[in-house]
Amino acid sequence: MLVAGCAQQEAGSAQAAATGFYAALAGGRTEQACGLLSERAREGLETGGHACGDAIRELRLPGGQPRDARVFGDEAQVRLAADTVFLHRFGDRWLVHAAGCVPRGSLPYRCEIGG
Repeated sequence: MLVAGCAQQEAGSAQAAATGFYAALAGGRTEQACGLLSERAREGLETGGHACGDAIRELRLPGGQPRDARVFGDEAQVRLAADTVFLHRFGDRWLVHAAGCVPRGSLPYRCEIGG
């Protein structure tokens, strides 16, 4: 029972991180959204001399209402109505590792950020 409670709490924390990321984007707070990305995801956006905030502003990430969240150790997957977000736990904090992800059958997800 205790393990199930911890797993639900972790899934809730991962889901809150994903929805916080999209709330920052919806509010035009791109620098805040960039602060919720893992270092690797942020660096991926900053290729070609673009600042993260400028690069993320150009993306059309679908987001949507959360559907479910699953945690696998330090990794999490949060499915939204029109998107899937992958997160990684760094200490006590979940950061977005990939977003704007869509399934492709038996192939890996295609993601706008990270992947």
